[in-house]
Amino acid sequence: MAAGKKTVTITQIHSGAGRYADQRQTLIGLKLNKIRRTSTLEDTPAVRGMINKVKHLVKVDEG
Repeated sequence: MAAGKKTVTITQIHSGAGRYADQRQTLIGLKLNKIRRTSTLEDTPAVRGMINKVKHLVKVDEG
């Protein structure tokens, strides 16, 4: 990531199995698809919207 950019670290804490297809695809878009997998992404409105869609499946760490 570029210097000065805010980031957000997302960890998947629940399985995507049995969820709606769009929620499973959102997990893949966040570079997650297995429990305890972690991804660090730039904090943008698009990423925040994706996190909001699967907020019951992930844990979010700011900064």
